[in-house]
Amino acid sequence: MSHHDDLVTNPTSNPHLNDLVEARLASAGRRGLLRGGLGLSAMGFLGGATGLLAGCGSSDDPAPAAATPTPAAPATPTRPASLGFSAVPKSTADALTVATGYTATVMFRLGDPMAANVAAYRNDGTDAAATYDRRAGDHHDGMHFFPLGADGRPSATASDRGLLAINHEAITPAFLHANGVTTTGTGASQVRTVADEVLKEFYVHGVSVVEVRRGANGAWSHVQDSSFNRRIHTLTDTTLSGPAARTSYMVTKYSPDGSRTRGTLNNCGHGYTPWGTYLTAEENWAGYFRRITAVDNPKRSAKELTSFSRYGVAGNGRELWATVTPDTADNLYGRWNAEIVGASAADDYRNAPNTYGWIVEIDPYTATSTVKKRTALGRFAHEGAWPAKAEAGKPVVFYMGCDSRNEYIYKYVSTRNWDPADASGGMAAGDKYLDDGKLYVARFNADGTGQWIELRFGTGTINAANTTYAFADQADVLINARLAADAAGATRMDRPEWGAVDPITGAVYMTLTNSNAANRTLASTDAANPRHYNDVRAGTTNQFGNPNGHIIRWLETGGDTSALTFAWDIYLFGARATANAANVNLSGLTADNDLSSPDGLWFSRQGVCWIQTDDGAYTDVTNCMLLAALPGTVGDGESKTITNTDSTGATKQVTTRVGAVPGTRLRRFLVGPKDCEITGIAETPDGQTLFVNIQHPGEDTPAAQIGNPAAYTSHWPDGGLARPRSATIALTKNGGGVVGL
Repeated sequence: MSHHDDLVTNPTSNPHLNDLVEARLASAGRRGLLRGGLGLSAMGFLGGATGLLAGCGSSDDPAPAAATPTPAAPATPTRPASLGFSAVPKSTADALTVATGYTATVMFRLGDPMAANVAAYRNDGTDAAATYDRRAGDHHDGMHFFPLGADGRPSATASDRGLLAINHEAITPAFLHANGVTTTGTGASQVRTVADEVLKEFYVHGVSVVEVRRGANGAWSHVQDSSFNRRIHTLTDTTLSGPAARTSYMVTKYSPDGSRTRGTLNNCGHGYTPWGTYLTAEENWAGYFRRITAVDNPKRSAKELTSFSRYGVAGNGRELWATVTPDTADNLYGRWNAEIVGASAADDYRNAPNTYGWIVEIDPYTATSTVKKRTALGRFAHEGAWPAKAEAGKPVVFYMGCDSRNEYIYKYVSTRNWDPADASGGMAAGDKYLDDGKLYVARFNADGTGQWIELRFGTGTINAANTTYAFADQADVLINARLAADAAGATRMDRPEWGAVDPITGAVYMTLTNSNAANRTLASTDAANPRHYNDVRAGTTNQFGNPNGHIIRWLETGGDTSALTFAWDIYLFGARATANAANVNLSGLTADNDLSSPDGLWFSRQGVCWIQTDDGAYTDVTNCMLLAALPGTVGDGESKTITNTDSTGATKQVTTRVGAVPGTRLRRFLVGPKDCEITGIAETPDGQTLFVNIQHPGEDTPAAQIGNPAAYTSHWPDGGLARPRSATIALTKNGGGVVGL
């Protein structure tokens, strides 16, 4: 995920788990709960991280086609006994290294044309800005594969042709323009002076839907002239849907009735639905808006200031988009100015930040379909929305993380029960299941249990009498979901990012990427976020806190995904293999599988858990990586009491629950080029192709070196002295077979 502005804005002192029932954690009763009750729950629930994809369209005409019959649900797979490749060594080379016996094909790079009339990308910053709405965007991130049969219709089994929906989270400005970004002035007076540079940036954010095919030679490529190809970006007209739509909070000059907004951006993690649509998550959206507090604060109410503070809406705007002058008649640039400048909300963009921070639904099979922001799922720094297995007669459930340190884990439960007849329902099914439901936030108790707390106006302290923020109605609660979660007493986590549901056990896994000493203090360690330690970088630089992160998992009570209680443990702790085993390397990692900052997460249909890293703590030893794992289930390990030590030498003991040591059931599969993040992962139905994104290689190149190609820290994937480019790769096993096995 982008490192630009993972802003920490949670000022609460919600209780930590050790203050509740820590003493119970190591008890025999706790052990019995996990080993007994959870085992029964796991056997009774057939979870799934995969769903049959349905929709309409063809390569010649993407208009809706006849619905495809829904096949019977596949039987629950059996997890393989072992992984089928040798571990890849750690590496700091500017190269993509993949396990022996596998081939990686670079398939879809920044700037690649997505229409017949678009020229090949020059990759020198001189391509015309107006062409970027038909080119691949930058910073490839979350994605999903939607299969197409030979007839161009949705197919549950097609594995040689499909549509990839790919997020483009952010940009590396130095490589996007001929000479880097052009500005004048400093501080609050700094402005952008080249409108075409900004237009280019508008387009390279957002989402690509692109057709991909596997050729007769086995190599994958994108189809430049496919009628399915589509770019959704910051200028795409988008409908606001659900409880917060058409309310006064959403009124802008662009949409006086609050029903629409313009575009989507900072699209990070992803999701998909049982009805064959794509979900993209708006993560670090707040920093794009310009709001100079000295000018705007005196015009705002106390409530507004609390909301702005909690979400981080302040400053010049990270890309200075609002500063371009003169503005256009339709406010392409001014719409990023969130200050009060008009007589009413319908005269300016004071409410524009309220129209961002949502889960956004896209129908990949219909290139002309409307894009919708689903407000029932709450507004925060969304990392993604990952579905539980859809079961007839039961609610549709999605799990979500708010990607910032000290933020929360959420769950959405639809009001309507799943009807398999909606499997090819497209956006209409989204209206049915995603516009009406309950939003919950998680509290992790120290005894290994947890609760889902509903974020509902009038529940607990989520009301008008709340002294921190006086909620007015349910739309206010959803727009200010972070503040509602604060009021509910949710557990602050070490940066919740990707989630995934294990198709074997139904357990939900979520990466907690990392934290630092300021946010995971010694005093604030708890059972779910139990470590505060020093990870020494390059032998000299201290890194206190939880710089290596961990992966938490939970199993809903009775295997019911709509349950209000669950049991949890920590599947995996990131650490250097050489770290202290008693207090840091709690998962017993070795040179073949040690990792830091787990981020992306995906379960294959066969039950392989793929783990991706986004790391700055361990890059003195290795670039970011992709690992494969064969996990057990919640409660398969033991309780451990660890001793944390801070920079002053003070100590604190914390008892937590650690999953079984992974051993050879976890190993490194791929290492990326310099400065990259490994993120975004999808697979074909047959499991024989894995798609992975390589984001922002060469990101640490100083902007001042843009004219000196020899100084670029990376030249991947084109090599030579080329500017680096984010790209999607296709991974296949030489001779065929399921990837990883």
